[in-house]
Amino acid sequence: MATVGGFTGISRIFGLLRESLMSHVMGASPLTDAFLVAFKFPNFFRRFFAEGAFNASFVPQFSGQLASAGPESAKLLAERVMAVLGMTLVLFVILIVIATPWIMGVIAPGFSQTPERLEMAITFTRITFPYILFISIAALLSGVLNSLDRFAAAAAAPIILNIIMIGAMIFFSHADLTAGKALSWAVFLSGVMQLGWLYWACWRAGFQLKLRLPRLTPEVRKIMRLMVPGAIGAGVMNINLFLDMVFASLLASGSISFLHYADRLNQLPLSLFGIAMGTALLPSLSRKIRLGEEDKARAIQSLAVEVSLQLTIPAALGLVLLSYPIINLLYGLKGEQVTATADALAAFATGIPAYVLAKVFATGFFAREDTKTPVKIALVSIACNLMLNIILMIPFAHVGLAMATSIAAWINAGLQLMVLQRRGWFFLTPQVQKTAGKVVVSAAVMGIGLLLARDQWLATLPDTFLLQTVSVLGTIICGTIVFGGVGQLTGAFNLAHLRQAFKRN
Repeated sequence: MATVGGFTGISRIFGLLRESLMSHVMGASPLTDAFLVAFKFPNFFRRFFAEGAFNASFVPQFSGQLASAGPESAKLLAERVMAVLGMTLVLFVILIVIATPWIMGVIAPGFSQTPERLEMAITFTRITFPYILFISIAALLSGVLNSLDRFAAAAAAPIILNIIMIGAMIFFSHADLTAGKALSWAVFLSGVMQLGWLYWACWRAGFQLKLRLPRLTPEVRKIMRLMVPGAIGAGVMNINLFLDMVFASLLASGSISFLHYADRLNQLPLSLFGIAMGTALLPSLSRKIRLGEEDKARAIQSLAVEVSLQLTIPAALGLVLLSYPIINLLYGLKGEQVTATADALAAFATGIPAYVLAKVFATGFFAREDTKTPVKIALVSIACNLMLNIILMIPFAHVGLAMATSIAAWINAGLQLMVLQRRGWFFLTPQVQKTAGKVVVSAAVMGIGLLLARDQWLATLPDTFLLQTVSVLGTIICGTIVFGGVGQLTGAFNLAHLRQAFKRN
């Protein structure tokens, strides 16, 4: 988790720089809305393949093959899956590029009222969508590396996307391109670069995968059969965020941008803790279950839940209380735009613990090759999000959409835990429950301090970038110190458990 979270943290720092540049260059405008729809559409599928389908179906199969039959057999499995996946995605990309005008009427129905925005979205989507081909094969290579306990290269790959997009925003005027077109081509190029980077990492690890003709062998069929429900089960929040974009297109211009800018900050702790925890946990849990060590599997998952709570509860509370000063510092937004984005961030942040816990709980199903149960739970969560979107968007506009996503995340995590406990696969031990209570108390003390700092100090600062940067970062650091200090006094942290979590073996 430290390896994945560390590189993901670096990627997110570059990502925040990217979003800050975008907000200064493009603002919350029709151009921004058009690009974000074009970017989110392939990114929606990327999140399924990179964070859902392969973690849910390919990694347990590949890890099991590696443990039981050796590297050569596992390598052959990866090559066969890559061949079928590549052929499927080539056909899929061609179909989507041809059908983009009709698809845009479904994913952004509100754009029909602004023809210029619709035309830009169609053009940008046709440039960006082939990204899904490269990044999905890259996700397979990431699954191979993660199964070999090599997490660094895969975790570092998204940094390439952010660096190329930053370069596009800096130099687009010299290439006689609009900012939207430059960013679209940057997305396409980054997919090629990430695929090359991960293939080189596999080659260094001794897994030189070769191109083969597609063959639907029984093993490949099994992975493909598990992949579709696995993707839905693991990607429930991404589906809900995608639904938010569809509904936001019906709201006032700029609503998609407000949700996007808020979500990018919300994704920082989600990626650092949730994706990192799920990525690190699944191969280990799969091996324990394959060896019949159920008690050890439950102990590993309990440790993951405990650490997740220690990290996400203060992160969520901090983002809720400091949403306005953070948004005001990072983005080139003005007046009501800052407030609109900050309110969306606060609503999104309330779901951070649930999202991360759902990632941890989902591994309990995926490691046992049960991808159907998470899908059933995900469908309930998606239905709830859909209904809540309709109900909450009327009084609260785009903020209601963010609130619906957070509520749906808690429903998803709660139902997963209930089913795991009913089947005897996992239990919230008294130790975990006590830790959760102590973490809440420690976070509450931190929250009081952050409220005082926000209302008495940050609100009265002069509007200078340097002073605001020092003040906001200082407040975050002080809040972290307070949480850590009170956590030591209350026993919210078990240092022995933390040391155990960081042991490689």
